[in-house]
Amino acid sequence: MTAPASHAPAADDFSAHTPMMAQYFRLKAGHPNTLLFYRMGDFYELFFDDARKAHRLLDITLTTRGQSAGEPVVMAGVPVHAVENYLAKLIKLGESVAVAEQVGDVATAKGPVERKVVRVVTPGTVTDSELLDDRADTVLLALAIGPKARATLGLAWLSVSSGQLGLTECGERELAGWLARLNPAEVLVDRDELPAALVQSKAARTQRPAWQFEAALGVRKLCEQLHVSTLAGYKAEHLGCAHAAAAALLSYAEHTQGRALAHVHTLKVERATDLIDLPPTTHRNLELTETLRGERAPTLLSLLDTCRTGMGSRALRQWLIAPSQDRSLASARHAAIAQMQAQGIDALRDALRGVSDVERITARVALRQVRPRELAGLRATLNNLPNLRPCVPQGTALLDQLGQDLHPDAALVDVLTRAIAEEPAVLLRDGGVIATGFDADLDELRAIGQNCDAFLLALEARERERTGITNLRVQFNRVHGFFIEVTASGLDRVPADYQRRQTLKNAERFITPELKAFEDKALSAQDRALAREKWLFEQLLDALQAWLRPLTQLARALASLDALAALTERATTLGWCRPAFVAYPCIEIEGGRHPVVEARLLETGSGPFIANDCRLDGKRRLQIITGPNMGGKSTYMRQVALIVLLAAMGSYVPARCCTLGPVDAIHTRIGAADDLANAQSTFMLEMTEAAAIIHSATPNSLVLMDEIGRGTSTFDGLALASAIAAHLHDRNQSFTLFATHYFELTEFPRDHVRAVNLHVSAVESGEDIVFLHALEHGPASRSYGVQVARLAGMPPALIRQARATLQALEDHSRAGDVQVDLFAPPPAEPEPEPSPVEEALAALQPDTLTPREALDALYRLKALHTAR
Repeated sequence: MTAPASHAPAADDFSAHTPMMAQYFRLKAGHPNTLLFYRMGDFYELFFDDARKAHRLLDITLTTRGQSAGEPVVMAGVPVHAVENYLAKLIKLGESVAVAEQVGDVATAKGPVERKVVRVVTPGTVTDSELLDDRADTVLLALAIGPKARATLGLAWLSVSSGQLGLTECGERELAGWLARLNPAEVLVDRDELPAALVQSKAARTQRPAWQFEAALGVRKLCEQLHVSTLAGYKAEHLGCAHAAAAALLSYAEHTQGRALAHVHTLKVERATDLIDLPPTTHRNLELTETLRGERAPTLLSLLDTCRTGMGSRALRQWLIAPSQDRSLASARHAAIAQMQAQGIDALRDALRGVSDVERITARVALRQVRPRELAGLRATLNNLPNLRPCVPQGTALLDQLGQDLHPDAALVDVLTRAIAEEPAVLLRDGGVIATGFDADLDELRAIGQNCDAFLLALEARERERTGITNLRVQFNRVHGFFIEVTASGLDRVPADYQRRQTLKNAERFITPELKAFEDKALSAQDRALAREKWLFEQLLDALQAWLRPLTQLARALASLDALAALTERATTLGWCRPAFVAYPCIEIEGGRHPVVEARLLETGSGPFIANDCRLDGKRRLQIITGPNMGGKSTYMRQVALIVLLAAMGSYVPARCCTLGPVDAIHTRIGAADDLANAQSTFMLEMTEAAAIIHSATPNSLVLMDEIGRGTSTFDGLALASAIAAHLHDRNQSFTLFATHYFELTEFPRDHVRAVNLHVSAVESGEDIVFLHALEHGPASRSYGVQVARLAGMPPALIRQARATLQALEDHSRAGDVQVDLFAPPPAEPEPEPSPVEEALAALQPDTLTPREALDALYRLKALHTAR
């Protein structure tokens, strides 16, 4: 009897079920928490609870058919030809799917055709091109939590579609930064109690058995994967928690792919001290890859990414979100961009248009999931490399190395050229994948099917000549196969080697040994040709395994060239400059611009962007920035951070000149928001983020503080803002941009020698205000909040009330002894003196005027109006 909740039989007792449902439950038992797509003809069917869940998630029809173990079989299905669309939707919802295919022979099967799970698709392990984002990696992450005494977290991550494997260890406070940097699609854990940063993550979570998170197992699996005897060469021998995470990661990846990960042969060990720290708040506030509304554009990445290939886009994204503190690679990229500008990149970028996604094709070759047309695309790319190589500028170590990596093995090109048809079918099962001439047996099988009519005509002509039976015919039908038909008049001349197959009223049908042999070949030729093609394709995949490493190296070279060419194009088109790195602490920017805002202004024709300078060094560490709302304070602060980040990733920067010292982190506290889901008000969130910065920032960190303290009362906020500024100045000694509306803080530089006042300028004209967006030395005199409210469309009466209250508050501040009534109506405006026209109008008595008098009065009014 099946359990009422899951409808799954107990243990291994399937005797009460039909043979087909028993087979289904055996497969389902191996994937209890995964939707099982069970192949039945032209549909993938789901049963019982899986069917109900799919009905809810995919809005597909739920039905019942027959019974098994005395219960109706609940089922829902999706067509095979559209399965990728349904898989994509389920993956986006964080679901995993096990796909069971028919692997047995339908013709010889006794009972249900044998089926087995051939792949498991999960959010973090997808490899199908239809389910992947071309311009971003899909990352699987495993998290191992160490003993409470150490409070260490081990992280291991893998992009199955590219073969990139990484390890690190961190504290719980650093976890949010790693999650923002890696942006995993799926996280493997071994428990329910998890760090808060992971709970708040959007990633799908998959719980695995605790025994899979075992450090010794991780070391063994890593060594086997990398074909080494020790991890010392990767400086990974003392990362026990990371090893535990790697054990679960590699086991799960192999389980979902159903095979070893042959394309994963390198390991990158990363440490927080090696990278510039970009916390989640920095990713969000600077809108690096997503806008504040969660959209892909306009962002810094969307502005930078003019790559011609998905590989280039993914490389560019990685450079942006994980810049190194070591300036050597960034400097090499700067030199490469300079050389590309000098030698030109148009030919290179045109050549890159025809490059296939070698990185993902290589991964699918390793996983034996590659499609015929992907191999044709790989072949086309390899054949095009001799034309692409001369387009690569030379003259720097980086470009020279990338150029050298564009030399594939001639044997690889040869085998793909000989083996794959010029235009292969989309799927292997359609046939027409293996090229003619590659295999003699396949060519013969194809020839049989293609030349059947010609053979029959030739045989008929030969037999007529041999027997003298002029009306002899060689024919075929589906019931009796091939035969030679002879009418009654010719039966006396039938040769002895003719064997009777069928007797008709006026004729006899015969078969000969030659025709029988041809029949055996012809009737099975297509099936045998398909089987032969599948076998040859598998043999080809076996052969291609030897080229996985050089193909991976080629893919990364192409990706780097594409990303460098995109950065070169951006630098040239947008007028960016090459930054300079120095060893002493400084951020010196002349004529800096916000790249995304400037691009939007150009698109909309809203006028030029107003550039501003920034100078921070050993003597000037903190800027107090005041000025009106909408004046450009936040834009200025963000542009400084973006310029620092662009330089660190190896890009040119939007400025006339830029010199940067060491930077280890970019911290931001910008904007007002709450996090009600985690019981944090606007002010609590503000203080939490500020506290994280206070605890993390160093003298080499860049800190952006925008309007800190505004979430509470004026005196509380002012006190906190002043204390935070003092702490950053005195103790952290970070490079700090501190924007505020507390004018009291403009006194801060008097007592803090490394602080300076700056303000964004604005000009009043009557009730109007013009924002100049230019940064000037000294404090601002006003905030112009009422003027901004008027520009926003506030009612005139409300604006008058606000002006009156503001005036009263300012007078009270000066007098120091008058209590202000904030809710008093504004003072009545004095009645204006009547004009001569108004006086003349008031004196008129229209009812007593004659037409002539009325006309004279009109002329007098006009004269008075003209005189005024």
